[in-house]
Amino acid sequence: MEFEVITGSITEIICDTLIVSLLEGVTLPSGSVKELDEALDGLLSNLIHDHKDIGKFGTTTVLHVCGGIGAKRVVLLGLGKLEELTVDRLRAAAGFAVRSASKLESRTVATVIHGENLGGIDLALAGQALVEGTLLGNYRFSHYKTDPEPELVLEKMYIIEGDTQYISTLQPALRAAKIIASAVNLVRDLVNHPANHMTPSKMAWHAEQIAGRAGLEISVFDKNQIEQLGMPAFLAVAQGSQEPPRLIVLKYRGAPNDERLLTFVGKGITFDSGGISLKPSEGMHEMKDDMAGGAAVLGAVQAIGELKLPVNILAVVPCTENLPSGYAFRPGDVINSMDGKTIEIISTDAEGRLILADAITYARKLGATHIIDLATLTGACVVALGNITSGVMSTHPELKQKLLDAAALAGEKMWELPLFAEYKEQIKSETADLKNSGGRPGGAITAGLFIANFADKTPWVHIDIAGTVSSDKNTGYNVKGATGVGVRTLVQLAKSWGAK
Repeated sequence: MEFEVITGSITEIICDTLIVSLLEGVTLPSGSVKELDEALDGLLSNLIHDHKDIGKFGTTTVLHVCGGIGAKRVVLLGLGKLEELTVDRLRAAAGFAVRSASKLESRTVATVIHGENLGGIDLALAGQALVEGTLLGNYRFSHYKTDPEPELVLEKMYIIEGDTQYISTLQPALRAAKIIASAVNLVRDLVNHPANHMTPSKMAWHAEQIAGRAGLEISVFDKNQIEQLGMPAFLAVAQGSQEPPRLIVLKYRGAPNDERLLTFVGKGITFDSGGISLKPSEGMHEMKDDMAGGAAVLGAVQAIGELKLPVNILAVVPCTENLPSGYAFRPGDVINSMDGKTIEIISTDAEGRLILADAITYARKLGATHIIDLATLTGACVVALGNITSGVMSTHPELKQKLLDAAALAGEKMWELPLFAEYKEQIKSETADLKNSGGRPGGAITAGLFIANFADKTPWVHIDIAGTVSSDKNTGYNVKGATGVGVRTLVQLAKSWGAK
């Protein structure tokens, strides 16, 4: 989709659909909406008077007009109450609006910048939210449909800005929005692909494409090379599958004089059956999304590279399947790790923390100074926080706060879970140094504590995205399927990191 910032009267823009926004509780149109109302002989005033909830958040009202303005139809978009207006609600509103316009088979759309200078939101943030919400809300995955539904035909969006002096302010924000939204949609694609297509080798192929686009250094290690590196916990998980594992390492150097190396580690289990500790068949088909943490890391480094942010990034993504077979590791096994710690296997379905353990150890060997890991790690986190919020655990208050601040700015909800010392008792083993599962009580926390052992003294934050990895319906800028969660937070963290 193309975006073009234009000036001119809202009534004269030639397009299929014109989108304008209203706050809840407004009794009379103002600004550009007032100009449109006058051109339509008071039609909007009458609607506002007769339909009190027309400005309710996410509401879209379609008006088919016959002359009087350049647009064939108008979509009135509700922004909700002024006191509840945020950048993320503007992003979500744009998603509602673009789907409404697409249902009308619009090829060209013109829109005001929703929320500009309202509630303390500046023009650049409002413009970025508009473009991100539009591109995210317009996403569709129909790769495997032999007779797909008609494509969303939206080709171009005109963004109306009344003052020409602000266009130069908007352009960098719009460019950033396109890069970030494209990265999120790439991650959605990776996660939505079925596991027979999105194998560890295919993940590595996509990483190579990303490296080429974004100017990144890349190394991909096969099974023999992983063995030579000494990653027994990773290989224990991989040994049950015929699909060979891959270890993906990406590097971006945007700040040569900065000694810090911000590191992203993403869980890349391309299918998780649970292994010998087999999952119930109901819902197992959804386990193709167990590589979403790794996919988010790939998308984030693509965006960071394309934005040319002044930060040094290391990305490590261990990829494998977790399957039962005569070669699979078993409950009761004791395995080693790259760190040297021994691990008693309580459940082979607690495999993500095993591959992360070796990946984080390897990241430390490569010089990581700060580590963020993302993983669809535990069903316990879904029980605790539902499908709205990702869980965060950390041993480093300063890094944790930077991450939470970045998430808030990006509009991705995250909440800290405690790592109290008492929880450590649950992962103590009589046989080995650690158990890989502490049982159901506090399951998300004990999983985080297990990973913390391998971060050692390196500042570390763990993000459990098991609940937020997908959406079961279209809402705001999220569509049914993979959400691409984590990308926007990591990019925002990199922005603030470089701006220290």
